[in-house]
Amino acid sequence: MPQSYTILKTNSEVTPYLISPTVHKERKLWIVLPAFNEAENLGKLIENIAEHMAQQGGPYQIVVVDDGSQDRTVEVAQSFQYQLPLIILRHERNQGLGATMRDGFQYVAQKASNTDIVVAMDADNTHNPGLMGQMLNCIAEGNDVVIASRYQLGSHIKGVPGFRQVLSLGASFLFRVCFPVKGVKDYTCGYRAYRVGLIQTAFRKYGDEFINQNGFECMVDILIKLRKLEAIFREVPLVLRYDLKEGVSKMKVAQTIIRSLVLIAKHRFMPKVAV
Repeated sequence: MPQSYTILKTNSEVTPYLISPTVHKERKLWIVLPAFNEAENLGKLIENIAEHMAQQGGPYQIVVVDDGSQDRTVEVAQSFQYQLPLIILRHERNQGLGATMRDGFQYVAQKASNTDIVVAMDADNTHNPGLMGQMLNCIAEGNDVVIASRYQLGSHIKGVPGFRQVLSLGASFLFRVCFPVKGVKDYTCGYRAYRVGLIQTAFRKYGDEFINQNGFECMVDILIKLRKLEAIFREVPLVLRYDLKEGVSKMKVAQTIIRSLVLIAKHRFMPKVAV
C-alpha cells in the first residue's frame, strides 16, 4: 500500500512559535475543609490528604475554615502548618456551614487562577481523599462541577442511620423534581470538585448572595445558582464512611428540613429574591 503521508523536516526559515509560560502552568488544587468541633477527626483527614497528594503529586493548598470551634480543632490544624501547605481561616463565633463555605470559596476565588480546581469535603473524615483523583480527571474532561454521589452505581454508605438515609433519598427526589439539574442526583453531599473559574464567575454575578444560606441547605443553593450559569455537572460514586467519624453529627435534621423547604419556596415562587 502506498504511503499516504509525508514526514516534514524542520524548516530553519520558519519563525518558531513562542509558547506562553502559562501554557505549561500546572493546575493547583485547593482543598477547602469547613470545620466545627472536629478535633477528633480533622487530623486523620489531613494526614490522608497529605498521603494522597504525595502519591499524586502536583501543587496543592489546604484551607481549613474553622467556624468558631470550642474544642482543639484550631490547634490540630496548626500542628500541620509547618509540614504542609495549610492555611487556617477562623470565625470567632459559630456562623454556620453557609458562611464557612462562603469564606473558604471567597479566599480561593481571590488567590487562585481560573484554571485551578477547588475541592470541598467534610472535615469529619467521612470522605475519602482517594476519590479526588477521579474527580479531577472529570474536571479535566470538561466538566465544571463533580459531585461525589451516594446515588450512583458503585456508591456505598456505611454507618449512616436508616432514617437519615430515607430522609436523604426523599430530599434527593424532591430536589430533582423541583430543580432538575442534568447529571445530578445528590444535591446535598458536600464532597465536590469545582472549576475555580466557575466559582469566580458566581461571585461576580451574585456577590455575597452566592452562598447566603446558613445551614446545610447551602449545598443545594450552590447547585441551583451554578445551574443558572449553565455549568456542566458530573457525578462519581461515593463511598461514605460514616463509621469512621468520631463524635456526633452537627446536622440538626428538623431545622435542615424546614430550611430546605423554605429554600425551595424561595427559588420556585420568589426567584427574584433568591438570586
